[in-house]
Amino acid sequence: MSPTAIALDVGGTYIKGAAVAEDGSLRHTERWFTRAERGPEAVLETVLDCAAELAGRFRPAAAGIAVPGIVDEPAGTAVLAANLGWHDLPLRHWLSEHLGIPVAFGHDVRAGGIAEARAGAGRGSRNFLFVPVGTGIATALMVDGRPLTGSHTRAGELGHLVVRPGGEPCACGGRGCVETFASASAIARRYTAATGERYVTAQQVAERAATGDRTAAAVWQEAVDALADGLASAVTLLDPERVVIGGGLARAGEPYFAPLREALAARLTFQAMPQLVPAELGHEAGCYGAGLLAQDLLAAGVAP
Repeated sequence: MSPTAIALDVGGTYIKGAAVAEDGSLRHTERWFTRAERGPEAVLETVLDCAAELAGRFRPAAAGIAVPGIVDEPAGTAVLAANLGWHDLPLRHWLSEHLGIPVAFGHDVRAGGIAEARAGAGRGSRNFLFVPVGTGIATALMVDGRPLTGSHTRAGELGHLVVRPGGEPCACGGRGCVETFASASAIARRYTAATGERYVTAQQVAERAATGDRTAAAVWQEAVDALADGLASAVTLLDPERVVIGGGLARAGEPYFAPLREALAARLTFQAMPQLVPAELGHEAGCYGAGLLAQDLLAAGVAP
């Protein structure tokens, strides 16, 4: 089946590309270096070039693009993507004009939630949270298969719930946010601060914790506890039936999920304990979701 849509997921390190067939399946994936250090205009040119390369190869009827940061999805604008240097960039307009086809525009995590809802670990669940845990922590609040954006398109910032008041400063300007303990970068940073050893990854901290490294175990448990505190607040407010954890830490498997389930359950009283499961689509989720958004345009009758 020939691809009907192409998709891009623009990140600080890579631009991921995909072609999506009419039946919703991925038919092609690839990636290019973003090279954000060249500046915002150069990144935009690269995005347009990558999109044109995919469009020339597959001749799609529509395109989708997902970006990080603060986005205005109805307007198609990247309001603030700090790691790309973008401010109030009308990206959907630029891309549609460049390609000559309709373009769907979305937030990378919310696009990933859509993909997990339709083709991943969220299948069959009306209401769930998609929580990618990586350099930062964000959340897609999925309700009936669609992400809840909030009044100012900023819903889902689980990583910036304060769980340790007066704690470590966070990049958002707050202190003691979930992200300062539970993100992959925080785990690595906190282990380095405790041991003086540099260049240790969160995955290595997990492995060392499993083999009896007391410092690693303490850092790992602090991360689990902070995320459980954040999730407990989310569960209390939103009552999801499932929490889908993505990002690199989810690949740690049961050494991550077992203590996280236990910690979350210990924090709940009257609330229903949600299923806690790993994401299924990995790093392709955001790009896949952008392609599905493009197909939604076609299904809605938007003319090429």
